[in-house]
Amino acid sequence: MERTVGTVRRRMPAASWAGLLLGLTVLLAGCTSASAGSSLTSLASAGGEVTPPAGQAPSTVSSQDPLDPTTRTMSSAPQPPPPPPPAGVTVSPADGTQAVDPLAPVTVAVKAGTLTSVTLTNAAGIEIPGKMSRDKLTWTVTPELGYGKTYTVTAAASNVAGKTATHTTSFATLEPENRTAARSFPTDGMTVGVAQPIAIYFDEPITDRAAAQKAITVTTRPAQVGGFRWISDQEVRWRPKAFWKAGTKVAVDIDVYGRNLGGGLYGQQDVRSAFTVGRWMSAEIDDNTKLMTVRKNGKVLRTIPVSLGRDKYPTYNGVHVVAEKYDRKIMDSSTWGLTGTGSYRTEVAWATRISSSGEFVHAAPWSVEQQGVENVSHGCVNVSTDAAKWFYDTFLPGDPVTISNTVGPALEVWDGFGDFQLPFDQYVAGQS
Repeated sequence: MERTVGTVRRRMPAASWAGLLLGLTVLLAGCTSASAGSSLTSLASAGGEVTPPAGQAPSTVSSQDPLDPTTRTMSSAPQPPPPPPPAGVTVSPADGTQAVDPLAPVTVAVKAGTLTSVTLTNAAGIEIPGKMSRDKLTWTVTPELGYGKTYTVTAAASNVAGKTATHTTSFATLEPENRTAARSFPTDGMTVGVAQPIAIYFDEPITDRAAAQKAITVTTRPAQVGGFRWISDQEVRWRPKAFWKAGTKVAVDIDVYGRNLGGGLYGQQDVRSAFTVGRWMSAEIDDNTKLMTVRKNGKVLRTIPVSLGRDKYPTYNGVHVVAEKYDRKIMDSSTWGLTGTGSYRTEVAWATRISSSGEFVHAAPWSVEQQGVENVSHGCVNVSTDAAKWFYDTFLPGDPVTISNTVGPALEVWDGFGDFQLPFDQYVAGQS
């Protein structure tokens, strides 16, 4: 480097030039390092040497020029965070599941996001509505799905960044090996007497009685204690502990659809019915007096002379219940095993059945002289035509007819509706 003064050109001494470079280097080092002991950086572009202070080793000369921005080492810029994961959707039943219980709940849940929509559709595209939780983290439905059907779940969910994805799965419900239909008595809308039990009939034998009972709900207003008893493997009954209270409202729900009743047998469909218990009407027949006393709500309405079964064919003792009524009925002894000598086939009027074994209250004009005096029937309750018509018109299914003091045995619990023949604790002890 040369300096020009006037017309005289002077060259700076080498020592001065080196000092200038050393000063510049110190200045730059002070701007870039807080440590007093930082190494001195030589400037390669100067091509000179820097003498270190006494006691220090010579430093390595860097080839970078601190004044040249193209040679500076820059710190890396902040990297953006990774994108959030997609919302995780879980569907139960899982995709492809077969033989799903048609009563099992269908649930959809999400993690790392929220559900935006969920649909459950059958093969025909009909949607089964469900319920979304308030926080939109779950969706649930507990439907009665069809047997042997395929269903599709379509769920849309958004992650925390608002990115939406759709999740689709499908499953199939089971196809039962066998099904059973159920029905009940009293039928829907009936009005019955205070001794009428509830009878539930299945068209197939039931092997899991506990499962069948669990599917049956009896609701009474006012509430009354009651219980079950199996009459056969196809019939179960429910009766209150005592006679019904007059005016009781009863609802029967038989929720057997989708339920395994044992041995691969499933309910065909649910059954609903409701009935009303009417006024308190009862008849008491005493063989000692051969009289029938009829009471309504505790008040005597009428006393009727009767003729019961002769000793060879005695009328059964106990609580009988009105079951059926016929204005005309063929009485045929062969239906209960009597043929040959003493057999009969006779049409009678105003016949009211009180047991399955063939006991009726009916008109018997041929025995009016014996009525109130002696027993001449084959087990039925013989009364006059006028009394039979009045009984037919007055009594309802479920009204009790209690017979006592005959020479016959006790009516069986299964004979007609003999349910009140047993004390309640014994009745429910035979429920399974």
